[in-house]
Amino acid sequence: MVSRNGQRRFGGLLDRVTCPHCWDSFAPEKILWISEHQDLLGDPRLGPEQPQRFLPTRFNVAGEAIDAKGFPCQQLACPNCHLPVPRPFLEMEPLFLSIFGAPASGKSYFLAATSWELRRILPIDFAVSFSDADPVSNRVLNEYEESLFSSAKAAEFVPLTKLIRKTEEQGELYDMVSYGSQTVSFPRPFVFAMQPKEGHPNVAKAALLSRVVCLYDNAGESFQPGKDTTANPVTRHMAQSRALFFVFDPTQDSRFRKHCDERLGPASAARMSRQEPILQEAAARIRRHCGIKQTEKHTRPLIVILTKCDAWLHLTGEQPPPEPWKQVPAGQVGNQKVDLPLHALDTTAIERRSQALRELLLSYCPEVVSAAEGFATPVIFIAVSAVGWQTQVDNASGLLSIRPEDTQPYWVTVPFLYAVCRSSPGLVPSIFRRKSVVSQ
Repeated sequence: MVSRNGQRRFGGLLDRVTCPHCWDSFAPEKILWISEHQDLLGDPRLGPEQPQRFLPTRFNVAGEAIDAKGFPCQQLACPNCHLPVPRPFLEMEPLFLSIFGAPASGKSYFLAATSWELRRILPIDFAVSFSDADPVSNRVLNEYEESLFSSAKAAEFVPLTKLIRKTEEQGELYDMVSYGSQTVSFPRPFVFAMQPKEGHPNVAKAALLSRVVCLYDNAGESFQPGKDTTANPVTRHMAQSRALFFVFDPTQDSRFRKHCDERLGPASAARMSRQEPILQEAAARIRRHCGIKQTEKHTRPLIVILTKCDAWLHLTGEQPPPEPWKQVPAGQVGNQKVDLPLHALDTTAIERRSQALRELLLSYCPEVVSAAEGFATPVIFIAVSAVGWQTQVDNASGLLSIRPEDTQPYWVTVPFLYAVCRSSPGLVPSIFRRKSVVSQ
């Protein structure tokens, strides 16, 4: 069977596998296995405490490789960096998505709110399963979700600055790999599996449409000039990404902030800084790694995510619009009979809203619009709030606080859903260009 992008699948495996850590591409038969026996320690890439990686010659009847001590193995590893590769990467095409922005712009809050909401709405509203493809890689994000939505102290006010810790340039979100005398730091992605389920109009095409999604989050400091090196290629995933998410915090812009809601927004701002240099540096790196000329534009979607809109959305002069998806009656989804109602993403409503937000940005910080549109096409502007409107300023500390049980994310899933619609048509049911037909 041949996939939409030309990759052949033999026995359910992709013809080529892409490592989510070092982005090396290899044939599935080249993949390494991770030893299980406790005596088989010491890997030349990862150090003396890590289990050995090996190319097997023996397998049991279940298809599991047998290590040198006779133990069956389950985990796989990249032949280049030796870091673990979840099994879905051998069976489903990868969808790489990169999130970047200035320090304290709200990237981690946005990520936590997005993944939390996607777990809820995708299976119920869109008939698409959304689950952790690698619980180990997603452990930090799961902790973020718990802090933001299901804390043991959910009824108590907590300063937003203490709910989720800042993303660092090193630590548990990065892996160190040795290539002889050279040590390289690779970012650890958050990995999810997306598959059409029963009731989806394209469930018969699940093998073609299913994706393993890799979300990369970097500290804002990683985009300072000179930080992208051979030993520290932590932002080079952007060259692989099918869509780019630039997180822009209007409350960090002095011109914008003075018009924000004084009760909600200003108390939470940790700093004032120009943010378009982050976008310009990211654009320069992508041009370099993708071989794009300065006179050309990147042709993959750039989604500018305007965070903390609970503090400034009133500047648009409109009420917050509802979530941009509509219910499609049973029996009207494509050529397949569907017994249950289904929702479809209204991309036209998203693009219409983008134009209004673009006009607002042009009034206060036009250089952000210029930098975005000078680099990529298309550019979409989406306003989000990771926590909603139930925040209060603590009188004692002066910090913006919220009870975790009161968090109500607003439009946080829209950037992700729009990106999937543009990069993998047919996976998320969608309405395009004011047509009443769901995309196939």
